[in-house]
Amino acid sequence: MSQESGSGTATDTSSQAPSASPRAIRKLSARRRPEVVAVLLFSGGPIFESSIPLSVFGIDRQDAGVPRYRLLVCAGEEGPLRTTGGLELSAPYGLEALSRAGTVVVPTWRSISQAPPPDALEAIRRAHEEGARIIGLCTGAFVLAAAGLLDGRPATTHWMYAPTLAKRYPSVHVDPRELFVDDGDVLTSAGTAAGIDLCLHVVRTDHGTDAAAALARRLVVPPRRSDWQTGQRHLDRSLPEEIGADPLAEVVAWALEHLHEQFDVEALAARAYMSRRTFDRRFRSLTGSAPLQWLITQRVLQAQRLLETSDYSVDEVAGRCGFRSPVALRGHFRRQLGSSPASYRAAYRARRPQDEPDRPLPTPEVPALRRGPVAQILAVAGKADGEAYARVPDQPGRGDMAEGPGRTRLRTARGLGAALPGPRDRPVG
Repeated sequence: MSQESGSGTATDTSSQAPSASPRAIRKLSARRRPEVVAVLLFSGGPIFESSIPLSVFGIDRQDAGVPRYRLLVCAGEEGPLRTTGGLELSAPYGLEALSRAGTVVVPTWRSISQAPPPDALEAIRRAHEEGARIIGLCTGAFVLAAAGLLDGRPATTHWMYAPTLAKRYPSVHVDPRELFVDDGDVLTSAGTAAGIDLCLHVVRTDHGTDAAAALARRLVVPPRRSDWQTGQRHLDRSLPEEIGADPLAEVVAWALEHLHEQFDVEALAARAYMSRRTFDRRFRSLTGSAPLQWLITQRVLQAQRLLETSDYSVDEVAGRCGFRSPVALRGHFRRQLGSSPASYRAAYRARRPQDEPDRPLPTPEVPALRRGPVAQILAVAGKADGEAYARVPDQPGRGDMAEGPGRTRLRTARGLGAALPGPRDRPVG
């Protein structure tokens, strides 16, 4: 639960909806009630995430002006349900109760490396086919993806697990920069507190702004967050485990060490002794990301660190991050982080306590590689990139910083970079 505020920029259908239009919602089956919310719990899940929809939809707050939902807490599998803290839970309902729900919430999943129970997946699919709204909070998105409900859709999850979700389910358009994504009848949120944001969004959608604001007051949380209410986004450099021993890892290490130099994807392909086409295919198959977009993202991240930790001008930052011009830096920075470099620096310094010393800029160190194991390489990267849905020129041309006119389009691009601390398959928020 280390990433309490989730990851990304608030998404709301009334103001900041995803670029993809929400899909038409199926007509709700007559046996399903719109006010009934089923929360599907599994053993091994963290109790905080599990409790979010229980608190939002399971407590009668009509005295505060919040319409009442009927909550059905359902066990997704047999046996007592144990949380990550060792507590045992006994759910009053089983999978059969999902047949009455107009909304089904999967608040978490115990392990991103395990497949959810087939019976639970079938119950979720049936609910969706009968018009129920399906919600996955944090790692609950993996359950929705396993059920096939995220195919061809935009979705988000905790930034630490976004690359794995993108790699395992390549037809899902993963965007870890979003607090939550509303695609009509299927909704997903990022980590921990972003689950609260999504639940508030559901109440707002169902009953209006006043009801959501009343609930937010009772929960003592903001009724609506925008850009984390800080003006900044966070990116993640996490990496799918599958790249671990691949020779491309050495090329990645070299690129991270030489971001201050101007080189393009052709140079990386040459270092890998591959044609550009082969390199692009291998890189995308291993990471879920196009190498051009990954390289741009790493340069933006380096610029972000320099803006936070140095007094270099924006022009100097551009040069030290390998951008061909300050114009290129400003364009890519705004597309990925939602603000100009100067605005980002001003907002960062305004939030930092006056007596907080400047953080030293980390010096990349890459230990000797053994056939390119990423576990060593990625100590270089720190934590930051995981974007996907970045807007890039439709015809980017050659080179990592290609600029030019032309319409922009959505392109999936998952981050590549630092090794993650601790077990990769345990939900953290």
